[in-house]
Amino acid sequence: MKIPRNESRRTTLKLGLAAAFGAVFPGSLVAPRKAGAQDQTQQPSGASKAVVGSQEKPFSFDALSAQMQEAAKQDYAAPESDLPDSVANLSYDQHRAIRFRPEQALWRAEAGEFHLQAFYPGWVFKDTTKIFIGTGGVYEQHVFDASDFEYRPPLDPSQFQSLNLGGVAGFRIHAPLQRPDYFDELVTFLGASYFRALGTGTRYGLSARGLAINTATSETEEFPRFTAFYIDQPQPADSSIRIMAEMHSQSLTGAFLFVIAPGDTTTIETTCRLYPRTDITRLGIAPLTSMYTFGENDHSDHEDFRPEVHDSDGLFIVRATGEQLWRPLNNPETLALSYFQESNPRGFGLLQRDRDFSHYQDTEARYDLRPSLMIETMGDWGNGTIELVEIPTDSEANDNIVAFWVPEEKATAGKAMEFRYRMLWGLSTEDPTLMARVSGTYVGIGGNAAEAKDNPTSRRFAINFQGGSIHNLPPDAKLEPQVDIPSNARLLDSSLSRLPDGGWRLSLEIEREDSQPVELRVKLSMLQRIVSETWLYQWTSKT
Repeated sequence: MKIPRNESRRTTLKLGLAAAFGAVFPGSLVAPRKAGAQDQTQQPSGASKAVVGSQEKPFSFDALSAQMQEAAKQDYAAPESDLPDSVANLSYDQHRAIRFRPEQALWRAEAGEFHLQAFYPGWVFKDTTKIFIGTGGVYEQHVFDASDFEYRPPLDPSQFQSLNLGGVAGFRIHAPLQRPDYFDELVTFLGASYFRALGTGTRYGLSARGLAINTATSETEEFPRFTAFYIDQPQPADSSIRIMAEMHSQSLTGAFLFVIAPGDTTTIETTCRLYPRTDITRLGIAPLTSMYTFGENDHSDHEDFRPEVHDSDGLFIVRATGEQLWRPLNNPETLALSYFQESNPRGFGLLQRDRDFSHYQDTEARYDLRPSLMIETMGDWGNGTIELVEIPTDSEANDNIVAFWVPEEKATAGKAMEFRYRMLWGLSTEDPTLMARVSGTYVGIGGNAAEAKDNPTSRRFAINFQGGSIHNLPPDAKLEPQVDIPSNARLLDSSLSRLPDGGWRLSLEIEREDSQPVELRVKLSMLQRIVSETWLYQWTSKT
């Protein structure tokens, strides 16, 4: 995950931030629960707690939306930091030494499925957010005390005990994902509108954002911020947690509603309502951010013992017709943009399909356990484009992959827009299907390797298809590949063969005729019926 600080899309967001996402903030065992125990966090001296809503007029998502729509009529005012210099100027190592005390987690002493911990501001987290906790539509700001945190060397704890925290950098929710007596990290909101979640058996990988504005355009990219969260206090029988968030940016305001349900596949049902202040060149809905450094389909120049390094290996799209598209990711030499025009797509996502540890050989990062993230659209999304942005990188610390939906309807000043979608986070987020799926893409130089007659302008593509209705076909089955080659390339050779494990491999040798990207499209058919998803590939000068 990246922490946006400036106009650079390439700002490193990981920077060893295991500290911010679990390595230094472990989960917590279930605390003994005392009858009538309440969360009574001591408030800083002189701190005031705001209250939003009342029993007569509860604060609802509609009320938040109306508030944000009204705010959009006002000029944007950049936030002024309320942090003391000793906090704002914390170094990476100093900030990393401040840890939330698990015993201070909200709702820890109560029967329920959720705990909340906060992130300390400072270092790159100079813009804070406020957290309101509510019941029955009445929300009261929770002001975290300095004693909620532990200050480890090289810090002097006495320098922080008298500081007031008007806001925090973000927060995370814990829930029992692996076993009933241990509260694992479930979802983290930290940095602008970034957040990420886990399903059972996964480790943090790709991130989501509330919104992307002017990503990969000639204009400066904006990073909208969640400035306040309104969280319904969970009740003992609740299997989900409800969170509202207000968003502010130079170009718009927004109201977001998240309903988060943990599980093998964790779901976040999302409603976002947007109110542009100004006309926006490119509005990215449901943006996903991931990392792809190298994999099976490209030959890395890195001297790395690991065969593959990536949080996601492909973009998956389900069209309105039900056709499924699979586009393997690349680490290009120059910025690469791909556009998929759709009308009411059923969904799209950045997936990690390859779950074989031997393909990564990384015992620490465990890329084989990074979650996939699928966006299922809800309601009428109309016409638009799914955009894939691939940014060159030479480091796995950089999130260099972005995907989002760009509506055809322009975001103009004064217009109200709403989008609803369901996010699926987990090891497997794809529905069962009779369609064979792409299980691997392998690319190498063309020509006859045995005779060492390599053709520098041609490439051999080996595409493996697994599962579906073709899995049990005999080796002599009459499968028919449908191969679309653009005008700037030509097909030299094609063959289809059975794989030892029951899948099928389509091998293509293709020659390019100019230096422009070659967009390839392949699927399998039998008896005039499509029997596989559609494989898409952008062959650039590097691959």
